[in-house]
Amino acid sequence: MRPFHHSLAACAVALLAACSSTPPAAPTAVVAPNANLVVQNIPPVPQSLADAIGRYNDFRGHTFADWHPTQREMLVSHRKAGANTAQIFRVTSPLAEGEQLTDGADPVTRATYEPRTGQYIVFERATGGNEVGQLYRLALNQPGAQPVLLSNPDERNAINSWLRKSGQLIYSSVPIDRTAQGGTRSKIMTTLWLMDPLQPSARRKLAELEGGGWAAGRASPDEKTVALTRYLSANESQIWTLDIANGAVRQVAPAAGSQEAKATYSPAGWAPDGRSMWIASDRAGEFRELMRLELASGRIDRVSAHIPWDVNGVSFTEDGRKLAAQFNIDGRDELRFFDATTAQELPAPAKLPSGNVGTASYHHGRGDLAFSVSNAQGPSQIYSLGSDGQVQQWTRAAAAPGMDTSGFSEQQIIRWKSFDGLSISGLMTRPPKKFTGKRPVLISIHGGPESQATVGFLGRSAYFVQELGMALIQPNVRGSSGYGKSFLAMDNGFKREDSVKDIGALLDWIATQPDLDASRVLVTGGSYGGYMTLAVSTHYADRIAGSIDVVGISHFVTFLNNTESYRRDLRRVEYGDERDPAMKAFLDKISPLTNAARIKKPLFVIQGKNDPRVPYTEAEQIVATVRQGGTPVWYLRAENEGHGFQKKDNQDYQFYATVLFMQQTVLK
Repeated sequence: MRPFHHSLAACAVALLAACSSTPPAAPTAVVAPNANLVVQNIPPVPQSLADAIGRYNDFRGHTFADWHPTQREMLVSHRKAGANTAQIFRVTSPLAEGEQLTDGADPVTRATYEPRTGQYIVFERATGGNEVGQLYRLALNQPGAQPVLLSNPDERNAINSWLRKSGQLIYSSVPIDRTAQGGTRSKIMTTLWLMDPLQPSARRKLAELEGGGWAAGRASPDEKTVALTRYLSANESQIWTLDIANGAVRQVAPAAGSQEAKATYSPAGWAPDGRSMWIASDRAGEFRELMRLELASGRIDRVSAHIPWDVNGVSFTEDGRKLAAQFNIDGRDELRFFDATTAQELPAPAKLPSGNVGTASYHHGRGDLAFSVSNAQGPSQIYSLGSDGQVQQWTRAAAAPGMDTSGFSEQQIIRWKSFDGLSISGLMTRPPKKFTGKRPVLISIHGGPESQATVGFLGRSAYFVQELGMALIQPNVRGSSGYGKSFLAMDNGFKREDSVKDIGALLDWIATQPDLDASRVLVTGGSYGGYMTLAVSTHYADRIAGSIDVVGISHFVTFLNNTESYRRDLRRVEYGDERDPAMKAFLDKISPLTNAARIKKPLFVIQGKNDPRVPYTEAEQIVATVRQGGTPVWYLRAENEGHGFQKKDNQDYQFYATVLFMQQTVLK
């Protein structure tokens, strides 16, 4: 009888409601996804939610692009208020209003002045996230000037360097195979071109080199030779030189035929006489050091052996007498200065802004050093350091009106022991003290895998900490960069799942922390971090509340078959060669798709349709398979994006949906 009485009561309530003079409640307003978004199983986003979190959607920093060759002005990449993508702006003096130079549906983050008078710029732009970069020339100081295409649309093109005296540009191109997803070419070639951007049809081929890992660096002082980097893997690269006149190439580091152990080498700059080259290499130990290579003899002298961290970037004054180097100190880039004549470190200026240095570049003629800094309180801002030691701020980061970031929580380094006793570290951002009791945890795993979680501004993710009271942990599992070349190689090939076990050990650590709730852990990651997210979902389903996979690898064999051809061999070095039967069987065994039946907690998958790195089919197959097992799966795909969302309207919807997912998993 109870069901009968319950239904009678329900009918009575319905009848009273129908007869009441009180009008029914208005339907809840929702945020409609834009036309480029495919949305599956995601509940409607209430407008009230978007309104509550919208101020976290509008953090806008600046990225340095280039100094003008003669004037004290610079190019920066920035997304202005109300815009959907980052574009190139010209900033003519410190804190001056930026003049927007480029525009369009796709972002532009890389641009450079013509190196003699700065009469035009050359910039790169790809379409819809496909990473098939094209080069454009844009005249300056000509009202109404439109970009002029300089490159072949059937090639993936990249700016390399200038011959500053002649104003000719060296750029690289790799053909794109459009016959099938991922391409079918058995041999990938990189072509280096020399071009006058005012006469692009007269470009000259400098060299055609086997492989997709070639790039040209700065030319020698006499501009007869250019340094080349040949990237083979995260643990191995070489330096070659190219004769610009005849195209002859020569390996200079390590010496051709050398039997020394694999190491990384990259050119950093030339000595003024052109007889020696500054390089970065980990040949002498665990970390990438600043070194000096004598070209005639092959002798290599160590310069920064006293700094036990990787050098990440080097810039020289025009006269070659001074250099600024960035060192990655436990996840935070710092500037160090050297006398390039004596190779001795110089005292650092006393009053540099605090934070993580993102870019550093000397002005070619004036000696000012441009550098960007981000920290917990704000996104990247650009400063200059004059030869007199004075610091000037050039850009000011923007946020939504009334948004105060000064109290945002700082990141702290945490460490835990993994299954084999190896010490693993990460960054942890704890919520403000107003949140009491055990806090839910978001584990956010970086991609790469040869990348690193570094200190800096959290952007939208600050909302999870500051407003939702979540603890954010960004682990640097084995295979991450920044901790030595041995650590970098600890997840290669058959050791792939050891990095997943590092997250298992992190879950153990979380369970020991009095302020963290081990029953409310959400895991997320992008690209390789997406694979890690899916792998954690299969291995530790009983220890997490849900997972968010962003452009992640779901099966290594299908990924290697379908990723763009110019990337495939480089990825095989890291993940293993699927053409080897034993490796193929191993990759199939450990892939999340093979183990999808173990995913029992809610899953949210986010993907760009035009992704050349991790094709969208990786997302489609894991979504379909997990759904077949009855586990709830949300799916968000952007038709106009690639390897991660770059357009603000897509990012906004992804953010809203992510918060909804958190509300249904760890914030109940």
